[in-house]
Amino acid sequence: MEEFSILKKSIIFLYMAIFNNSKKYKWEFVNLGGSSRVRISSGEDIAHLAELDPKMWTVLSCPVTGLEIDDKSLRYMDIDGDEKIRVNDVIATSQWITGVLKNADLVLEGKDSIDIENLDQENPEGKKLYNCARQILANLGKEGTVISLADTADVAAIFAKTRFNGDGIITEATAEDADDKAAIAAAVASLGGVADRSGAAGVNADLIEAFYKNLADYVAWHGAAVEAPFGDKTDAVIDAYNALDAKVKDFFMRSKLAAFSPDSTASLDVQTASIQAISTENLTAKTDEIASYPIARITGKAELDLTAPVNPAWAAKFELVRSVAFADKKVLTEADWAAVGAQFAAYTAWKGAKAGACVEALGLDAVKDFIAKDRKASLHDLVAQDAALAEEAANIQMVDKFLHIFRDFYRLVRNFVTLNDFYTKDKDVAAIFQSGRLIIDQRECRFCMKVADMAKHNASAATSGMFLVYCDCKTKSKPGTLNIVAAVTVGEIGDLIVGKNAVYYDNAGEEWDAVITKIIDNPISVAQAFWSPYRRMAKAIENLINKSAADKDAKMMADATAKINAAPAATAAGAPAAPAQPFDIGKFAGIFAAFGMALGALGTALTSIFGGILAMPWWKTLVVIAAILLVISGPAMIMAWMKLRRRNIAPLLNANGWAVNAASKISIPFGETLTDAAKYPKMKLKDPYAKAGMAPWKAWLITIAALVVVAGGLWLFNLLSWAGLNSPLPRYNQTEVVAEEVVECCTDCEAATDSTAVVEVIAE
Repeated sequence: MEEFSILKKSIIFLYMAIFNNSKKYKWEFVNLGGSSRVRISSGEDIAHLAELDPKMWTVLSCPVTGLEIDDKSLRYMDIDGDEKIRVNDVIATSQWITGVLKNADLVLEGKDSIDIENLDQENPEGKKLYNCARQILANLGKEGTVISLADTADVAAIFAKTRFNGDGIITEATAEDADDKAAIAAAVASLGGVADRSGAAGVNADLIEAFYKNLADYVAWHGAAVEAPFGDKTDAVIDAYNALDAKVKDFFMRSKLAAFSPDSTASLDVQTASIQAISTENLTAKTDEIASYPIARITGKAELDLTAPVNPAWAAKFELVRSVAFADKKVLTEADWAAVGAQFAAYTAWKGAKAGACVEALGLDAVKDFIAKDRKASLHDLVAQDAALAEEAANIQMVDKFLHIFRDFYRLVRNFVTLNDFYTKDKDVAAIFQSGRLIIDQRECRFCMKVADMAKHNASAATSGMFLVYCDCKTKSKPGTLNIVAAVTVGEIGDLIVGKNAVYYDNAGEEWDAVITKIIDNPISVAQAFWSPYRRMAKAIENLINKSAADKDAKMMADATAKINAAPAATAAGAPAAPAQPFDIGKFAGIFAAFGMALGALGTALTSIFGGILAMPWWKTLVVIAAILLVISGPAMIMAWMKLRRRNIAPLLNANGWAVNAASKISIPFGETLTDAAKYPKMKLKDPYAKAGMAPWKAWLITIAALVVVAGGLWLFNLLSWAGLNSPLPRYNQTEVVAEEVVECCTDCEAATDSTAVVEVIAE
């Protein structure tokens, strides 16, 4: 029984494993960029993205800005609104878009329009989209069942001809009653109104309440009016009084202090010195300083003589108050001044308590008329009718969201799950991070990216293994500077330097002036790496020569300057010029001998090397030359080959805020497709400015004659003896005899003490 139970459990387990496995979605895979990736090629694949292991996604997140997809589409896909498109956002969007369609394969077409009959009305969201799309088409007066992004782009146009649009705002067009229209217009004029979806200004429930409250408050305030004490001049007198109040009170305080201390009267009065200080200037520009002087002369009397002159800076305002409030007085006391202030205190308090000021411009009669007709309830009813359509109006945004996602979602998936658009062989298709083309040095670099953060790029760009040029781009039609990075994957790099100008074309066709600001130096090709050691050696030699020349030039200039500066002093001191030293050949004999020996040794060494090479068979000579080249260029070529195999775009994407989950390598063959070099047809063109040359037969004749002369010279000087071609000259045929004589002579001159004696013996 126990064995049967174990067997039974095994069968059940096997059955469940087979059953569950049959329910798993079957994915297809493809190799892109050196990694295995899922192939997304059907609507069914998109519908099952939730079942795809996140570890198999090429990208885990990307920003919602700076990409070659409509920012509005990306924000619609950013479900949680965190400014990042993440795996969960893509999954939620895929389930929503495939759920509202009868045929999910339509998403692959990337169209900006759809026949609404393709919406799945059995799905609640699909039903809402269908009804709202039909309403939009009806509002726009369009026939048929096809709706496009152009139809949803202008929300104002959709609601322009409708009374109610679901935003809870009513306009004059919403109302049908003349009194309702007048009340809405008055409320908008008084309170400013709010924008309706149709684009017109209107009012909502809050503004209606505020309008009628202001009407009532204004009427009540006007009914409690206080009589103006000075008639139609009251407001002007009050303004002048308030402006003068501090100066007049200052006058009375100064007068009291002068009465208390008569000796200080002159100090309290206007200072003559102050007036003298500004007397030479334009006094119209000194109004503020003059206004700081007392309003009238200080005499010590506790009253202000109204017939005496006052400070000219305050004269106009003081005259207005005097002519209205103190017309029958000759002098003004402090009590008189305070009494005038108390006289209009009640009027001022009433003015300060004004309510409903925003409707005052309508006029008191119009305000009372609006209150009498009382259309508040009617307007609230219109707002309620409009608000009842809020859900239907909100669905219009849903249609716009659907059309944006319907057009752009599959493109996002191709660049998010697989990076398919980057690795495609179709040059007309670009990844969403490829921003345009850089034309530079007879090349078109197709892999260009916008740079969001230069600091991050500086930290990680070199690890990409690519030769990169960073450029600042400017165009007249747009403000600011655009920063881009372009990968150079074909050709040589000799002319690519910081400061070089180029032209950049973005994906919209806009032309930008570009200038290189930074270069990341990495191998472009194995062939380019072959010559790199020689370029570096040539550069080092050039730098050494330049440095040596500069040092010698600086030393020569310093010596010349020192001599020029010393010459006047030596002349003034009367010191005789040092006589020129005669040339002593004895001092230079040893130098000449050493130089000759070194040159001879070098010539012997070179002769031995080239003699040995030429003595070998031709094929061995080629092998030796190839070996020498490989010793020099081999390490650079091997390192370049290894770096080229490791080229990866992930560091560049990560620097722009992406989270790349899989290596995205650029192989050597694929890298060659990212840069197009200029290719000219085979043709034979004549340079119009080339110097006229001699006839070809003459050039050949001169060349052959020169070669014969060179060969004859080599033969005569016995430089071809290694090939068995001995010179016919006697001196080269008696080499051994001469050598013996020299040895004997040298033996006889052992007592010689200097080189001159040896030379004489040998000569004998």
